[in-house]
Amino acid sequence: MKRKRVLVTGGAGFLGSHLCDKLLSKSNEVICLDNFYSGNKDNIAHLLSNPHFELVVQDVCTPIEAEVDEIYNLACPASPVQYQRDPVQTMKTSVLGSLAVLELATKTGSKVLQASTSEVYGDPATHPQQETYWGNVNPIGLRACYDEGKRCAETLFFDSYRQHKLRIKVARIFNTYGPRMQPDDGRVVGNFICQALSNEMITVYGDGSQTRSFCFVTDLIDGLISLMDSPDNFMGPVNLGNPNELAIIGLARRVIELTGSKSEIVFKPLPSDDPKQRKPDISLARGKLLWNPIVDLDDGLRQTIAYFMSRIK
Repeated sequence: MKRKRVLVTGGAGFLGSHLCDKLLSKSNEVICLDNFYSGNKDNIAHLLSNPHFELVVQDVCTPIEAEVDEIYNLACPASPVQYQRDPVQTMKTSVLGSLAVLELATKTGSKVLQASTSEVYGDPATHPQQETYWGNVNPIGLRACYDEGKRCAETLFFDSYRQHKLRIKVARIFNTYGPRMQPDDGRVVGNFICQALSNEMITVYGDGSQTRSFCFVTDLIDGLISLMDSPDNFMGPVNLGNPNELAIIGLARRVIELTGSKSEIVFKPLPSDDPKQRKPDISLARGKLLWNPIVDLDDGLRQTIAYFMSRIK
C-alpha cells in the first residue's frame, strides 16, 4: 500500500511530536515543519534517523512547498506563558499560518486539519461546552492573541471550504497533558509536578475551585487521527478532550500524593480572563468518530511524573 505523505506543522511541539510518532507507526511518511519557537528538537531527536521522517525548519507563516496528502496544522504556542511572550506573533501564527497551510492544501488537493482549542469558548456561560456554543471571549484581553487567533483560523478554514471546496477538519482541543510537556511553559499539570518534585510551594491561582478536564496525550492524538480519517462530509468543529471535570485544588492534592511531595499549597490572584469552568461535551466525537478517552487521570499523571523525574535527573 502506498504510504501517505503527511505534513505536521508544529511537529516538534508537545502534541506535534506525539502525532509524528503515531503517524510513522501507521506506515506514513511524515514531514515535520517547525521553527522551534515553542517546539523542542529533543522531542523529535529519536525520529531524525528514520528514513520516512523529514524535518523542515521554517516559520509556518511563510509559503510552504511540499507534496503531501494530508496536513495537520498544530503550529502555534499554546500556553499563556508562550503565547503572551509575543502576542502579535501568536496572532500571526494562527492567521498567516492557517493561510499558508490552506494555500498548500489548495495546490495539492490535500486534506487539512486545524488544531483549534477550547479557548474559543472563552469564559463559558454554558456548561459543559458544546460545539454549537459561540463562546464568551474578551477580544482585547491578555489571552485574546490566542483565543481570537484560533477563532479567526476556524473562520478561514470554513470559508476555504465554502469558497474553494477544500477538505477541512477542525478539532477543538481541551487541556492535554503527558510526557514532553515543557517544565516552564506555565501549564498547570507541568507546574504542579515540577513544584512537587522539588518540594516547592505549589501555586494555585484563585481559590482553586475553577475546573478543568484533563486528557492524556495518547488519547488526544488518537482523536486527531480519527477526525482526519473520518468521511469528508464531517468537518467539525468537534471537541476532543476528557469530560471528567476536576477542580484545580483537587489536581494539586493529587499530584502531591502521587509524587510523595512535602510541598504545601499557596494561593495567588487569578489571572485576567482565566476561565472558571472547562468541560467538553464529547457527544459528537463519540457519535461521529467512535472516540472516547481511555487513560485514567492517575495513570496519566504517573507517566507524566516519571517523564519529569527523568528530565530533572
